[in-house]
Amino acid sequence: MTNKIVAIQGDNLKKLNIKTDTTIFLAHEAQNKGYKLFYYYPENLSNIRGKTVSEGYFIKIDYSKKKFYKILKKSKLDLSFAKYILIRQDPPFNLEYISTTLMLDRIKDKTKIINDPTSVRNISEKFYSLNFKNYMADTIFTKDLIEIKKFFKKHKKIIIKPIHSYGGNDINLISGKLNLLKIKQILKKHGHIMCQKFLNKIRFGDKRVFIINGKVCGAISRVPKSGSILSNMSKGAKPKIAFLSNKELKVSNIIAKKIKKDGIYFAGIDFIDGKLNGDINVTSPTGIKTYFDLSQINLAKTFWKGL
Repeated sequence: MTNKIVAIQGDNLKKLNIKTDTTIFLAHEAQNKGYKLFYYYPENLSNIRGKTVSEGYFIKIDYSKKKFYKILKKSKLDLSFAKYILIRQDPPFNLEYISTTLMLDRIKDKTKIINDPTSVRNISEKFYSLNFKNYMADTIFTKDLIEIKKFFKKHKKIIIKPIHSYGGNDINLISGKLNLLKIKQILKKHGHIMCQKFLNKIRFGDKRVFIINGKVCGAISRVPKSGSILSNMSKGAKPKIAFLSNKELKVSNIIAKKIKKDGIYFAGIDFIDGKLNGDINVTSPTGIKTYFDLSQINLAKTFWKGL
């Protein structure tokens, strides 16, 4: 019989920002429902004689304390004994990330894994947006310098993003004169990149939309700090409650239906000036703790109720 355990594959507990962290917010709600929390790091995941196991820690979360977690005991757990596993480590989506999804695939018929490891592996967060290209600003994926030059000549201002990064890292605004040396350095470091027409209204913020179990559940806006084009809160953007236009709601519902069909339970999508910005966040969607602080609506309850 399955134990009442929620296992969490996450980042270093010491580095999490308890004020905004979605992983801990979800885990705390599971704890409130009587589940034991087992926290482990991706590098500790193994398949031993056909069993998917990990060393990790049973923990207890207490938001009232500066050190928000207490380690109850260190243990090695056969993860098939957990009722749920949350894949919650941040990208980059590299070979280690892929390896963890392959290991977790071995037990997903016994344990509910969010998001489904096969789906996480198959859905590139940026490439997947091509399913919805009609709702995006003009976008190309390439490492061809000639194509980048043509795209820049057409739009004058473009955004360049690595395909497998996250959190606003390594995003470049290209305007004025095209610096070919800089572009070559970016391509050497990242390979294929995403190039997108720059949307000036990012200065007013983007909209992060939360999708749970195929339903649009709420949104926040994140306004870049002065002089920045980055709407990530980790880069200093300020959050506020957001409301979707009829068009944004329609597009969000289309995406919600598609990603549920493709095996994704929890996702975040972003709009800038009414246009999808090309990131379908399925690896480790964030923002619901901030949404709760702004609205007092607890989407962690929605998350677990749906399961």
